[in-house]
Amino acid sequence: MNPNLSQLQAYPFERLRKLFASVTPNPAYKPISLGIGEPRHPTPLLIKQAYCDAIMSADGGLSVYPATAGDVSLRSSMAHWLKRRYALDLDIATQILPINGSREALFAFAQTIIDPTRNAASGVSGPVLVVCPNPFYQIYEGAAYLSGAQPYFVASDPARNFAQDWDSVPSDVWARTQLLFVCSPGNPAGAVMPLEEWKKLFDLSDRYGFVIASDECYSEIYFRDEPPLGGLEAAAKLGRSDFKNLLSFTSLSKRSNVPGMRSGFCAGDAALVKQFLLFRTYHGSAMSPVVQAASKAAWDDEQHVIDNRAKYRAKFAQVTPMLSAVMDVALPDAGFYLWARVEGRDTDFARDLLALYNVTVLPGSYLAREAHGSNPGAQRIRMALVAETDECVEAARRIVQFVQSRI
Repeated sequence: MNPNLSQLQAYPFERLRKLFASVTPNPAYKPISLGIGEPRHPTPLLIKQAYCDAIMSADGGLSVYPATAGDVSLRSSMAHWLKRRYALDLDIATQILPINGSREALFAFAQTIIDPTRNAASGVSGPVLVVCPNPFYQIYEGAAYLSGAQPYFVASDPARNFAQDWDSVPSDVWARTQLLFVCSPGNPAGAVMPLEEWKKLFDLSDRYGFVIASDECYSEIYFRDEPPLGGLEAAAKLGRSDFKNLLSFTSLSKRSNVPGMRSGFCAGDAALVKQFLLFRTYHGSAMSPVVQAASKAAWDDEQHVIDNRAKYRAKFAQVTPMLSAVMDVALPDAGFYLWARVEGRDTDFARDLLALYNVTVLPGSYLAREAHGSNPGAQRIRMALVAETDECVEAARRIVQFVQSRI
């Protein structure tokens, strides 16, 4: 067996199942889950129709092996979306690559980038590092370990919505770093990285040579008038039109409510795309022609995204004031999570809330690691407001009652 498998920790939802194993939820209440970030708004009809039309065409595209690079028409739709969203012009032949959802691609990208022998060969002591935010999406950690590297968790600042403190990272850490994962808008706190933060990271990348993987799967659910700044957009604004050492990853799961379709794309540095395509060709990561057809319909349409965003805005406008009256919680920049501080242990809060009010939330400590003397997710809970508004409002009412009962 790969010895690096022993370094993997249980996924947050497996830990949650163990936490709840001895809990009997109050049967007086209908169960409501705010635990997993799985979009539950209806999938737009235009996407389902495109999927069905592709199936019912002459052969549905199912009689041939699809190309890993995807159909030209799909990559054209992705490029047109980048143009509309970020005013960017990318080469569909060299700078854009379809992926089967951002999760598998972020993991696979680390396997493409990391050379565990390079540090020793260049005289740098210590193992290769993959720098990650903290709290973080656990795929970053697993991708680091299974590539033969070690994760390094950056300190975060609760006073700045858990923005990463890049200045706290020592130079010897940057010297050993080959890959940096960033997530903007962030999971779970929902912070958006400003241009000056991107500039700092690009300068560090130029100095130390590491690659930046930008996870942007929450970019289309936001609460400000101005949409979140993307990594490629930031690079262009800073005169880095070649997107050197940068690849951005996006997905239809949150944008278009199709998590089961597993579809997205990555874009950026042509040299990185070329090597990632090579890896994916051997990895067997080609997207089904039927999914490609449905994906093209999704990228070509913006109205369903506008409607979806409006539903989240209306939902958060109702739920956030209710919870902020009894908890330390505020509207995020973007995303569909509320990241709240709680009194006492976050695991106790989650377990007791389920037992008394049949509402599931995720302990924040499960989304972070002990680093630099603390776990930044401790005494925090993440609430995914992915259900319809009435269900989320009912969950908020119960949480308010639960918090008040603990005072």
